[in-house]
Amino acid sequence: MSALLLGIDIGTSSTKGVLARSDGAIVATSERAHPLSLPRPGWAEHDAETIWWQDFIAICQELLPQAPDGIAALCVSGIGACLQVADKDGMPLRPAILYGIDTRATQEIADLSERYGTETILERCGSPLTTQAIGPKLLWLQRHETEIWQKTHYMLMASSFIVLRLTGEYILDHHSASQCDPLYNLKQQRWIPEWAQEIAPGLQLPRLLWPAEIAGTVSRSAAKVTGIPEGTPVAAGTIDAWAEAASAGVREPGDLMIMYGTTMFFVEILQELHPTSSLWGTAGIFPGTQTLAAGMATSGALTGWFRQLVNDLPYEQLLKEAAVVKPGSDGLVILPYFAGERTPIFDPQARGVISGLTLSHGRGHIYRALLEATAYGVRHILETMAEAGSGGKRIVAVGGGTRGGLWTQIVSDITGRTQELPEQTIGASYGDAWLAAIAVGLASEKQTWNKRAAIVQPDPQTQATYQQLYSIYRELYPATLKQVHQLANLQEKS
Repeated sequence: MSALLLGIDIGTSSTKGVLARSDGAIVATSERAHPLSLPRPGWAEHDAETIWWQDFIAICQELLPQAPDGIAALCVSGIGACLQVADKDGMPLRPAILYGIDTRATQEIADLSERYGTETILERCGSPLTTQAIGPKLLWLQRHETEIWQKTHYMLMASSFIVLRLTGEYILDHHSASQCDPLYNLKQQRWIPEWAQEIAPGLQLPRLLWPAEIAGTVSRSAAKVTGIPEGTPVAAGTIDAWAEAASAGVREPGDLMIMYGTTMFFVEILQELHPTSSLWGTAGIFPGTQTLAAGMATSGALTGWFRQLVNDLPYEQLLKEAAVVKPGSDGLVILPYFAGERTPIFDPQARGVISGLTLSHGRGHIYRALLEATAYGVRHILETMAEAGSGGKRIVAVGGGTRGGLWTQIVSDITGRTQELPEQTIGASYGDAWLAAIAVGLASEKQTWNKRAAIVQPDPQTQATYQQLYSIYRELYPATLKQVHQLANLQEKS
């Protein structure tokens, strides 16, 4: 019997765990749902103590009894880039400020872009400053929560928070660090000390490791709380989307992952990165690798929002109703910017627009139009990637939204691209187990655990309809920009 590896991923709306053998066979899985806090318009937070840590403990307590001989290693991934500040004892000082869906630091983005220059930042860091970046959020904290900033000793993300709790080691993986713009030099793969001291004076930055490097071992105190045997190796881990890409075999240049989750996220492996102001350039998960990334602010969050409006009808029922609606939803087009938008428009004040709605449209029309809205957004991003010289030769679709078949079919129809679906869909936690195996020499970077299970091909009969509606979709944003920004300003004042 081969050794067992534990992978745990802390996502936006749930934490998932997997226990796997060193050949990739899954022994057991576990999942716990948790809330997303939206305390003010433009804010998105998690409580690290009650969500990240307690979820982690609960997953361990469920999975570890199925590993009576212990585990060879573990790895944790999580939402990112996010900012959890903690005191000298590692205790959270406030809720974690989440990734690009948290748009509170817009003024700080503008100020830092002006201070260092947008082109200089893009050249050194690989990405423009956006709501995804950590530097502006650090500056926001200093300006608006001074007492908390004065107590800040650690700058953590979900994965490194768990590593600190388990091992006492203050680390961050290179990929996560590459989303701490403008603190990390992507070409040199190191912190930028002069900018770091100006943006976060007095803050010691974490030691940098690659995701599959050992950060430390489980301490005696952590073993008592979690049930993980003392001395178990802990890999550094990384941000969930990159662990998910790894889980699906997205590792060669030209491979591109589309993650159907609470948000839609894209990771493409590159031979060479050419930074663009419309997308994110980041470090990969292995030394010397780079990726081009993109992300929408909503996808599953939209369908979840609509489900709440219709008294929590099962998704299966909503999909059934949407499936009988003709492609194009009888002339209904929606802008999916219900939480602003990330790539490629980088507009935190963008808002959702429902256009073409009539009394003849029903629940199935609106649900299908929401799925089509995200697919239009996917096409917009893929076209932007192509303009940057990439766009993926091979697309692999992962995440909960791939179940049921309708959503992935709509995306293929609207984009004209084929998508591969892997056998295992548990996602980032499976990638974490693979990284843990690499960390202790039980697997290699070239080894693929997850085989292809299905292919989604575009339906050419939908091409004319979707081409016309996609053109309308692209025209809607600039046509309504002034009005939605005015509405966003009113919402922020309320």
